Amino acid sequence: MYSRSWSTPAAEGSVGSHAFVADHGLWDDARLAAAERIEAGLDDVDFVRLVWGDPHGLVRSKTLTSRTFRGVLRNGMNYSPGPFLKDTACTTAVDYRGEHGIGVDEIAGLGNFVLVPDPLTFLVLPGEGARTAWVIGDEYLRDGRPHPLSSRHVLHRVLDRYAGRGLTPVLGLEVEWYLTRRLDDDPGNEGNGFGLQGPAPRVAAMNAGYQFNLDAAYDTVAPVTDPLALALLGLGLPVRSMEHEMGPGQVETTFDPMSALDTADAMLFFRVFTKRWCAARGLHASFMSQPAIAGADPSGWHLNQSVLETATGRNVFSAEGLSVGLSPTSKAYAEGLQDWLRDLFLLSVPTVNGYQRLGTQHALSPTRVGLSLESRTAMLRVVGSGAGAHIENRIGEPSANPYLNIAAQLFAGLEGLESLESPASPEGAPAGEGTAGPGAGAAGNGGRETGRDIVPQSLREALDAFTAGRAARLLGDPLAACLARLKESEVRRYEAWARQAAPVPGQVTEWEQREYFAAF
Repeated sequence: MYSRSWSTPAAEGSVGSHAFVADHGLWDDARLAAAERIEAGLDDVDFVRLVWGDPHGLVRSKTLTSRTFRGVLRNGMNYSPGPFLKDTACTTAVDYRGEHGIGVDEIAGLGNFVLVPDPLTFLVLPGEGARTAWVIGDEYLRDGRPHPLSSRHVLHRVLDRYAGRGLTPVLGLEVEWYLTRRLDDDPGNEGNGFGLQGPAPRVAAMNAGYQFNLDAAYDTVAPVTDPLALALLGLGLPVRSMEHEMGPGQVETTFDPMSALDTADAMLFFRVFTKRWCAARGLHASFMSQPAIAGADPSGWHLNQSVLETATGRNVFSAEGLSVGLSPTSKAYAEGLQDWLRDLFLLSVPTVNGYQRLGTQHALSPTRVGLSLESRTAMLRVVGSGAGAHIENRIGEPSANPYLNIAAQLFAGLEGLESLESPASPEGAPAGEGTAGPGAGAAGNGGRETGRDIVPQSLREALDAFTAGRAARLLGDPLAACLARLKESEVRRYEAWARQAAPVPGQVTEWEQREYFAAF
């Protein structure tokens, strides 16, 4: 059969910006070496899915032919900033047509940014059919600077601060999610549009639930979760366990400790891969905290954290003798988490639905601000001792942006650590950078009431604290302003719906199910 040869001159220069990575010195030696290995094996791949996490933690992607990806790998890929500007239902919350007010000139007119693959995240996915790889990208402005709205760059900046102090955070994931059976193939598009999600997938529970860790309950999900775990292990993710939790078809997946960036990347990938794996089997996986399923128990994301001395590997959280299992250094870290709680809570629980879990009616909900030994009702739980001592922060919801949730906690903890060396400024004096530690006055904590011991109870409450507080210290002014706009749009749409529908307090609403169940 005759086939025409289509000419593609200068194909490698047609994407991104030629030699963008080299010109701006974006890669270290490890990434340069990984890129060479990828290039050598691209003949064994058909497509590469280049992805990034938007401000909500939803994965955006372009699927590239392997030939195109050869150029993209070192040139980057031009990408529209639209996902930076949309709320969770694709409502434009930041106006790009005029003065948007968030301090990023390139957004005007929806000018492209450059998405650069991180070679260390390249994975070849299992499955039949086309051979597809996945790689996470970092967002850059066209002049080579990190994009101010990039959540992955926020985590990079926090980790640079730890590295500058000779410290390495180590984190462990515990993620709860729901496995359900789809009842039909309806895509849920009726009435769908900008600012309005179509009907949520119709599903049925996998079992009756409410037999915690019952072996027979796990049998109902094992035909899916066991091969899922094996697939994840085959991709290098350090899966530790699959467990059946309390709710009907509620699964908890835990992982061995990882570096902070690996933990965030793993969470991003785990959610997408799990949803894809289940969908291919006629099932639906959701990381929405409390779906509208009869008898559903809320799901959480527990983030276990400790800090090592990089040079020695010593866990600075460990203590000798009786010290509630923790050293003075780790107590300062925990105090930082508590001091920054209200300012950054939005980054750990960013949806309307996530606050269903935090109602005081849930006996084991982490509603109480505090540090406790093995208590599951407190926000922070001390677990282990000696070299294994760590703090479990239980406030996060599974759909949170992994880079922002992790960065928020590491940042707050580091602020606490630095307070040991730089005590808070005297009352009435201006607090300098890094000085607003535990015990700082109202001027240093964004007006937070001292002694307040209950976490925010709604997205509106968390958003008000976020906008009035110190979040820009972590995020920078542009991202803090952008997130405030996105979440204001989301919560206003819910409040407008609620005024008409008069929802029953404590019950998951149709609005929440449409907004989050399919996407998250």
